Amino acid sequence: MTARPPFHLAVPVDDLARARAFYGGVLGLAEGRSAGHWVDWDLHGHQLVTHVAPGSGPVGHSDVDGHRVPVPHFGLVLPVEEFHAVAARLRAAGTAFVVEPYLRFAGEPGEQWTMFLLDPAGNALEFKAFRDEGQLFAR
Repeated sequence: MTARPPFHLAVPVDDLARARAFYGGVLGLAEGRSAGHWVDWDLHGHQLVTHVAPGSGPVGHSDVDGHRVPVPHFGLVLPVEEFHAVAARLRAAGTAFVVEPYLRFAGEPGEQWTMFLLDPAGNALEFKAFRDEGQLFAR
């Protein structure tokens, strides 16, 4: 069986303490990087991120690395070369990015290429790529 790349899923929460109690305590997930308004979780090798997004409707926002990222969003972790190929195809198709492809957390644990866009139904997607996929949950 071929190994599948891990997925990334972000969900809105209204209280990080309760999120930590549930995801870390009840479910027993390991905590990764975090800030005052978001926490990364290791969901069986997949990245689940809980973002505080008060007043979330269909789409809220959370500030990460100087960008307003849409929450909730979902996507896929790709190899770096494939990430850039997908970005090129999206640009060629005239896609309007919510966050243009860029290198996030440069030189820090978890350095990654990332981009956000909306599908035709308005669902937010993030595609990302790590030079070292072992950094997915680095702190």
